[in-house]
Amino acid sequence: MSAQDNPAATQLFSLLESRYAIRVLRALSDGHPQTFRLLQDSVGGVTPNTLNTRLKALRAALLVEHSGDGYRLTHQGHDLARRLGEVQSFAAKWAQHQARSTVLSMHTPAQPSL
Repeated sequence: MSAQDNPAATQLFSLLESRYAIRVLRALSDGHPQTFRLLQDSVGGVTPNTLNTRLKALRAALLVEHSGDGYRLTHQGHDLARRLGEVQSFAAKWAQHQARSTVLSMHTPAQPSL
């Protein structure tokens, strides 16, 4: 299935590729609401303007909501954050495999050219 076959996936990936979007989702994934200032500290290195832009996009996508207590993930946002956690687990295993493959290739004698 190509990206052209699934415009929803393309739209979601485009949103997640936006700078700090995944960091915002991860910062809110513990379920506790965060004020703008606390969220800015949690995300780290983000300017207020960029964070505001990202929050607007995530709210428009119905992944983040704002209440009197602060910003929090919606039900869909929690579902996405959980799935991103699965990707992190996969990435850790993949990186270990890559490291082992690199070490093995460094210790394998080169084959003579014919």
